[in-house]
Amino acid sequence: MIRGLFRFLFNVLRMFVRLLDLIVRGAFYALMIFGIGVLVAFFFSPEPEVQPGSALVLRPVGAIVEQPALEPPLALLRAGGAPAGQVRLADLVEAVHAARDDSRIGALVIETDELIGGGLSKLAELRAAIADFKTSGKPVLARGERFTQSQYYLASVADEVHLSADGFVLLRGLARYGTYFKGALDHLGIKVHVFRVGQYKSFSEPFTRSDMSEEDRESSRDLLDGLWRVMRDDIAAGRKLTPEAVDAHVNGIRDALAASAGDAARAALEAGLIDRLSTRDEWRARLIEAVGTAAGDDEVRRIAVDRYLALIGQEADAAGARVAVIVAQGTIVDGMEPTGVVAGDTFARLIRSVREDDSVKAVVMRIDSPGGSAWASELIRHELELTRQAGKPVIASMSSVAASGGYWIAAGADEIWAAPATVTGSIGIFGMFPEFSEPLRRMGIGVDGVATAPLAGALDPRRPLDPVAAEAMQLSIEHGYRRFLQTVASARNMSIDEVDEVARGRVWTGAAAAELGLVDHLGGLREAVAAAAQRAGVVDYEVVWPEARESFEQRLVRRLLRAGEDLGLDLAGWRGAAAHTGALASLVGEVQRSAAELLRWNDPQHLYLHCLCDTP
Repeated sequence: MIRGLFRFLFNVLRMFVRLLDLIVRGAFYALMIFGIGVLVAFFFSPEPEVQPGSALVLRPVGAIVEQPALEPPLALLRAGGAPAGQVRLADLVEAVHAARDDSRIGALVIETDELIGGGLSKLAELRAAIADFKTSGKPVLARGERFTQSQYYLASVADEVHLSADGFVLLRGLARYGTYFKGALDHLGIKVHVFRVGQYKSFSEPFTRSDMSEEDRESSRDLLDGLWRVMRDDIAAGRKLTPEAVDAHVNGIRDALAASAGDAARAALEAGLIDRLSTRDEWRARLIEAVGTAAGDDEVRRIAVDRYLALIGQEADAAGARVAVIVAQGTIVDGMEPTGVVAGDTFARLIRSVREDDSVKAVVMRIDSPGGSAWASELIRHELELTRQAGKPVIASMSSVAASGGYWIAAGADEIWAAPATVTGSIGIFGMFPEFSEPLRRMGIGVDGVATAPLAGALDPRRPLDPVAAEAMQLSIEHGYRRFLQTVASARNMSIDEVDEVARGRVWTGAAAAELGLVDHLGGLREAVAAAAQRAGVVDYEVVWPEARESFEQRLVRRLLRAGEDLGLDLAGWRGAAAHTGALASLVGEVQRSAAELLRWNDPQHLYLHCLCDTP
């Protein structure tokens, strides 16, 4: 009987192995066939063509970013579908500018249904490129099934804006609300010691307060008012309305909906926010009326941005001189890290390689970062300074956010360019130290020992923070702030007192920063690249985008660390699924996100330049 049981188990195991082998072989052959298909399509597919009179179609999928981050293939298995896409701002702007003077392009079409957002300044830069396209006399048509605020802001630059009859235009203004954990931390007995300079440096407030400070409230109000003016005035100009009319619609949305019996689309039409209500087939007919149909069929004569860029890239003549655009996007951290963060050693090496490349005549540092490690920020700024000393111009181009550590990096450039809606400034510094001695005491856990000096073991979160260590930390923070002021003063030809007046951790819009002397010029990446080329004395040049590359060891470690997540082994996700999906789950998620962000910080001196800011 036992022998029969073993034989049965052996047969089951053998069947399982055969099934597994069949699955593996099937997957291998499927991948091989797919690869062959890709190669055939690559080598034998016809070259993309632009039929005369075609419409260039802008249909951004996902978020507009400075540098897309690669998603692992297995991420498709998470959440039942593909992750949100990303599209590079520079590609969209390049396509629109090229189409303006391309006689084969007869119109520009904007479809916003799959656009998530991307920061006000990025949308404004793309919008400015579209406004420049309109100077050619070619029509710009836009449509959405519905419009979020970001989607509508982009679409409102068009000559003609269509909306689905069942859609809406959600203009809601701007807001900034934070989650404050002091009450919960006090209940748990956790202390967070904060060392900072600058009354407007608000990053640590969620861990030390239960509400927003008056300084942060004042700074946030001024910032949001400035950003809203940019958005409101652009919408008003695009729709030939007064700014007051836009404000009246946003503030009086209840009355507008009441007047239209709750029909949001009709309310938007009556407010002048859109031109026509149309179904999809009516929209298609309007496009055919504008640009006609493709030769040989009844499809709209159109070409997508990616195909258009591939075509004009083949047609472009190679240039000998190069202007390198280095994108610094994300939190600034120390060490060597892959894309997604601005790692000090990684970017220092990248800038050094560009400096030593004789074909590169100038460098543009495109910054989209709220800051992070003070050590890494200085490391990157110093490499930019060395590049200038080597005779290559360096231009800093600020994207949506270039604040705190992002501004520190920009101080290493010959010129600083920013968009009016850029969030910048936040010249200040802070440090944080958590203490868990009380929770351990409550659990009956004691911590005791000996040390040879006051600072030995002082920064142990299991023990109360020693007053000597606290004073040492504050002195280091104050020294770091003076260093920040000196760095900015030297770069901006200002006195330290003048910098201090506009510093103290306060955040400014790009327009305000230009008035205060923190920024040289207002403009986008295209203008910054032109300024770099002019400083270098080159007319015919190619724009290149060097990126940091991971070593084999880095890729291996990163993939091993993410393997569990890619396969769905996400303990936090399991806990979240088991928990109630209401307010408690949202709070837990907020704490997890905040803690995860803090855990990425690794400044060796525990000094940070971060603004806790983002652009709407």
